[in-house]
Amino acid sequence: MDGEYKSLTGKSFESNILFIGQDNCRPNYFYRGNNVRDNYVIHYVMDGQGTFSSANHPAVTLKKGDVFLLPKGVPCFYQADGQHPWKYFWIGLSGTKIKTMLAGSSLFTKRYLRQVQGSHFYDSLSRLFAALKKKSSLANDILVETLTYQMFYHLVTEYPGQAPKAGSKAHDQLKLATYYLQKNFAKQSCTVEDLCHHLNISRSYLYTIFKKDLNISAQSYLTHLRMEEACQLLRSTDQTVQEVAHQVGYRDEFTFSKAFKRYSGFSPTVYRKHTITTRL
Repeated sequence: MDGEYKSLTGKSFESNILFIGQDNCRPNYFYRGNNVRDNYVIHYVMDGQGTFSSANHPAVTLKKGDVFLLPKGVPCFYQADGQHPWKYFWIGLSGTKIKTMLAGSSLFTKRYLRQVQGSHFYDSLSRLFAALKKKSSLANDILVETLTYQMFYHLVTEYPGQAPKAGSKAHDQLKLATYYLQKNFAKQSCTVEDLCHHLNISRSYLYTIFKKDLNISAQSYLTHLRMEEACQLLRSTDQTVQEVAHQVGYRDEFTFSKAFKRYSGFSPTVYRKHTITTRL
């Protein structure tokens, strides 16, 4: 196998690129490492073909021009063709916003896209990979961050996830639920149980409509709203961690700090120090 790999030092907590790589695979080559990843990895097939499958999804044959995703925490298997082995490059990502951005596209649910060459998504993806191969500098770091968000913008606009049927009862209830959480997440009284009472539906039904159309639970959605607001407050204000906790609906600093670390991988204090340092 003729390939390359580069580990990167991330500078963003929200959209961090961990590593990149490229392989010219041998016939029938398959990855022998851990097939359950701790991050998200996007592969683009540059030439040849191979087989890809992930948990609860059928195996598919992919070829030049196709993209496949190794989702975080999901077992996957991929193998080069015996006659025309594939050549691909990959980008490994993590961060508080990566799942949210991926979840807005059909790549997140299908795990693959066919024939993306010629799309704006492919253009920004390939330009991002090229920028990541260059030596780090202020200008290149800005370019990388710009291209990362540009790539996700084109991904969700050109290959959007399937929207729920407009006018259906479940769709209307989901809209009411997300609106209620967006308006009330900062209140300590805002809970999933409170939302169920407000909509007069069961918790299991609420879970079903969120999972089906947003691929997350209502509790995860509420946590996401609170954590993203907390990230903004920690970056842009001098409020104490306790004050931020109260601003986003937590009764005490300890519970908030534990939840923030689970969400971002960092304590609120470390997150704030890092974001201030990277702005200097």
